[in-house]
Amino acid sequence: MKEFTRRQFLYSTSAVATSLTGINWLEAGKSAKPQLTLGFSLYGMPHLKTEQAIQIVSDVGYDSVELCLMDQWDATPLKLSPQRRKEVSNKLNETGLKLTSLMEHCSLPGSKASQQKVLDRLKQAAELGHTLKPKHAPLIETTAGSGKWDALKNEMRDNLGAWAKVAESTKTVIAVKPHRGGVVDRPEQGVWLVQQIDSPWIRLNYDYSHFTHRNISLEDSMRTMMPFTSLIQVKDTIKKGNKVHFVLPGEGGDIDYFQFLKLAVQAGYQGDICCEVSSMVFKQKGYDPIAAAKTCYQNLAPAFQQAGISRG
Repeated sequence: MKEFTRRQFLYSTSAVATSLTGINWLEAGKSAKPQLTLGFSLYGMPHLKTEQAIQIVSDVGYDSVELCLMDQWDATPLKLSPQRRKEVSNKLNETGLKLTSLMEHCSLPGSKASQQKVLDRLKQAAELGHTLKPKHAPLIETTAGSGKWDALKNEMRDNLGAWAKVAESTKTVIAVKPHRGGVVDRPEQGVWLVQQIDSPWIRLNYDYSHFTHRNISLEDSMRTMMPFTSLIQVKDTIKKGNKVHFVLPGEGGDIDYFQFLKLAVQAGYQGDICCEVSSMVFKQKGYDPIAAAKTCYQNLAPAFQQAGISRG
């Protein structure tokens, strides 16, 4: 088991500003020595109790963790009593893991009536985040749902304005992920929405696996999204015929994570690199969540050393 001292994550005003508003690509390279965290999303441990999963992530060697709040997962707010919340918080403190993000699955298109349920869910997630980590509450990340961009972009812009009010009132960043095949599936679409809202509490989640095999380069997508990004998630893809399948980060071979990390820090990114296991992987027969966490770590950790990036 990895030994830890109790970590103190102290952020200066400038660091907080960086995480919310990003750094201009042209200003990259002027920042201090880069420091990122390497994390694992409990989305990839759907059948484990949260405290058990946190301990596993710590034992493997990660710096940080993302909780999954979807209804079928143990950490969904309605399943966590005040006592359980205390136990999860204690486990985070005991392991020293940083709680960087909470995964939700909210739909951005929809009527005001349907959006009220989404807003309530976001409020519950924000409350949980502040309960677990009062001093450094995690951000909430979500995809935007399904539909056609041209038909729904203005509706999503209006709804995202309501999300921004929840985010500001709860002091919780909400990061939207452009997702392959979703209503928001390109870097420029995500940026357009964030710019329309113009709130430091509405940001983006960058996951290059959703742009691979689509003539969207790593460099161009980072250049577009990094000034608006507060979370980076990683996994790989492989193409079989005309279909793209998600695999564990490092298994596809198409993403050079040394170059990936170098580009991210050159763009001013100072947050988490969160390993995500796709449902395409964890729904396979014989899936082992501990083995998956170890594989992700073994494939990503060396890239940090190679790129000269400190892990905080």
